[in-house]
Amino acid sequence: MEADSGIILAGQGVDDYKGVYGTTGEAFAKFGSDRVVDIPNGENAFAGIAVGAASMGLRPLVVHTRDDFMFLAMDGIFNLAAKWRYMYGNKGSAPVVMRGIVGRGWGQGATHSQSLQSLFGHFPGLYVATPASPSDAKGLLVGALRADTPVVLLENRGLYGIEGEADEEAVAIPFGRGRVARSGDDVTVVAASLMVHEAERASDALRSRGIGVEVIDVRSIRPLDERLICESVAKTGRLVVADTSWARYGFSSEVAAVVAENVHDCLRAPVRRVTPPDCPAPVSWPLEEAFHPNAETVARACVEVLGADRNSAPRMRGVMSDFIGPY
Repeated sequence: MEADSGIILAGQGVDDYKGVYGTTGEAFAKFGSDRVVDIPNGENAFAGIAVGAASMGLRPLVVHTRDDFMFLAMDGIFNLAAKWRYMYGNKGSAPVVMRGIVGRGWGQGATHSQSLQSLFGHFPGLYVATPASPSDAKGLLVGALRADTPVVLLENRGLYGIEGEADEEAVAIPFGRGRVARSGDDVTVVAASLMVHEAERASDALRSRGIGVEVIDVRSIRPLDERLICESVAKTGRLVVADTSWARYGFSSEVAAVVAENVHDCLRAPVRRVTPPDCPAPVSWPLEEAFHPNAETVARACVEVLGADRNSAPRMRGVMSDFIGPY
């Protein structure tokens, strides 16, 4: 905001003393209500305002404290921002940035805990990213505020407490470039957002059992780093996809399709998807624990994929018989 006077931060509670989980307070302290604007509960209307402002050269950064509220803004996002460049012959764009926060926890329930990356990723004309680390949260936000394309950043509330190094300077991370979070030769786990950390925990646990799990953090859902995913699967021959949203018609299905279309000859076992069950999220601590995938469910899927491979089955029998997740 210091470097670009056109950036305007807006959302419900961005000027509150809590600063949307601590992410907007410093901006309000520095720039005040002229550029950090609290808005009413009118997501659809303000999406249109933000898209219009973006088309006129401003850089609106809109914060949704629950990404579920973005359902009300989808006309502006899908029918205006995403299609702007296509409808007007590439003679302009509406590079609005939308932050949507998702998270679990007692009381979130069916309408306040939905991961929408698959929905947003379906539409051409949008970039969609899911940062899993402090450095990626900063780098992807910097990239979003410099892009000529509208961007949706989906942030998991459970990651705000994670500490890590980030560049002092405003260095952008390119969209469509994933990273290898853990290296391994036996199974590839492709994950996004919170599931990257669960996959890392599973990888660390299985390494002590002699199983090398390679974890791919996609960073962005659209564009997707298909080359990195396929190179990893070509090496390991096995794929598990871990996601915080449902399996059907989703991100995990897309990753499976990319692998099937490009490196199917390398697969030694069926693809496994680790996702929540096909029902809305419950409001109950015990039911939530059963509903959401975690490191143990990722680890079990890796073991099962290895067991399904005839060449690996003898080696895996002992692991499968006594495998008890350490979580």
